[in-house]
Amino acid sequence: MALGSLLSVVVIHICLLVSFSFAADPYVFYNFEVSYITASPLGVPQQVIAINGKFPGPTINATTNNNVVVNVRNKLDESLLITWAGIQQRRSSWQDGVLGTNCPIPPKWNWTYNFQVKDQIGSFFYFPSLHFQRASGGFGGFIINNRAIIPIPFDTPDGDITIMIGDWYTRNHTALRKTLDAGKDLGMPDGVLINGKGPYRYNDTLVPEGIDYETFNVEPGKTYRIRVHNVGISTSLNFRIQNHNLLLAESEGSYTVQQNYTSLDIHVGQSYSFLLTTDQNASSDYYIVASARFVNESRWKRVTGVAILHYSNSKGKVHGPLPEGPNDEFDKTFSMNQARSIRWNVSASGARPNPQGSFRYGSINVTNIYVLKNKPPVEINGKRRATLNGISFVNPSTPIRLADWFKVKGGYKLDFPNRPLTGAPKLETSVINGTYRGFMEIILQNNETKMQTYHLDGYAFFVVGMDYGEWTENSRGTYNKWDGIARTSAQVYPGAWTAILVSLDNVGIWNLRTENLDSWYLGQETYIKVVNPEATNKTELPIPDNALFCGALNKLQKPQDISFATSISGNASNLFFTLLMTIFAAIPIFR
Repeated sequence: MALGSLLSVVVIHICLLVSFSFAADPYVFYNFEVSYITASPLGVPQQVIAINGKFPGPTINATTNNNVVVNVRNKLDESLLITWAGIQQRRSSWQDGVLGTNCPIPPKWNWTYNFQVKDQIGSFFYFPSLHFQRASGGFGGFIINNRAIIPIPFDTPDGDITIMIGDWYTRNHTALRKTLDAGKDLGMPDGVLINGKGPYRYNDTLVPEGIDYETFNVEPGKTYRIRVHNVGISTSLNFRIQNHNLLLAESEGSYTVQQNYTSLDIHVGQSYSFLLTTDQNASSDYYIVASARFVNESRWKRVTGVAILHYSNSKGKVHGPLPEGPNDEFDKTFSMNQARSIRWNVSASGARPNPQGSFRYGSINVTNIYVLKNKPPVEINGKRRATLNGISFVNPSTPIRLADWFKVKGGYKLDFPNRPLTGAPKLETSVINGTYRGFMEIILQNNETKMQTYHLDGYAFFVVGMDYGEWTENSRGTYNKWDGIARTSAQVYPGAWTAILVSLDNVGIWNLRTENLDSWYLGQETYIKVVNPEATNKTELPIPDNALFCGALNKLQKPQDISFATSISGNASNLFFTLLMTIFAAIPIFR
């Protein structure tokens, strides 16, 4: 028997053994090689960030409680972290991929993420969290399917489609960074991409020739689940499909009350999944549109993404004007009412058999209240900065969680104010002191002229209210205490507030940030520290054996053997799977 065949037989027998030994915790594996490629999504050659040579990157497909292993090889010329927006990283903020918990992966190094998608379902995405890199790509979808024993609250769709939308500049992330560092605004984006591609040429004046556009092929009389993610920089987008209704079914891990929309505003960092029924006559193809919101529409016409929905029995290409979106540039009431209409499906099962609504958040006593206010950027020590409560966050040289583990003192302060400061804004590494198993009320007050989206790692929170003006104690009378949607991101309209409730049951250091990349880059973020006073592995996993070290702990970092730099998390099964992956890699050599 040839050596390659022998290895294959060995692997098959090992896999059978493992399927019995570790059936309760299945593993899914991905290798990510992150590198630059040249692409021309808007007709101008530029440097983009690809994963395995593709832009966008591959969609991770997992099932509730799977262990996800992603080996990331950094082939960029700068450090890298991948964060998994909406993945709660239960008991393991070590895997979160932000500077408060992880040292960056240096160029030419690789690092293996190893985490469990515990008790989660839904539609999410990942992206690079450092150096403004998301503005150049590096993002992709992340699907968590229900276990077979848990019914989904709709018939099984005939197909599943991931759509990444986002504003885009023809300048790469390093040039955009320099613009911000110089104290300037980024200006109007050059366009909107759909799955990394530019607009279909619906207008000869606005869209040049030769632009590659995305086409989604469907069969008539079917139902498709469409997962839409706004992975852009700072632009809210209205998503719509010509002549089709969008039946909203899920958002960021929660099943929603199902209702039809002709279009939906999707803000930066947000994810939704819809059920699309292909019930039209296919006299031609149909436009799929993602257009900029709350802007001068005549000036921003070029900031529109257009893809094609193509039925297999389509009679020809689509022509004519795009389907109109909401016409309310100066009146955001329509959009806010639309957001309020999105409700939690309290009778549907999520990741567990019990109904989502069995967690009665509205009857839990609040233990901590934080009013977080953002304002337009200000100058601090000669630099343009963005703030929360008058504090512009400075990332520590030693990640907060790592500093705590090794008892490094002085790297941050546990004194983030629960109300806006009254004095001059300042630069600080200031963190919120969360109470383990506490129930926190956070009011996000946007005193700026542009839309903000906020995201909290480690949790799903309940969006219980939003309105224009300043939040007051009396605003609680408007809260939805029954079926407010549980999600990981929430929009805050200009001159308005959004209130969220979160149960602090996940130990770790968790990033609370604006998803608007420019404001995030300029310091509009903080962290919530949640500690179990009875330190135990039941509520937090120990530091992974492959942890990277930097800052005050830099001397602990050993040179990396790039050929075998993978995660061994103190668990024999992980070591085994690393060996298994190595065997698979070796098999082609002997063929």
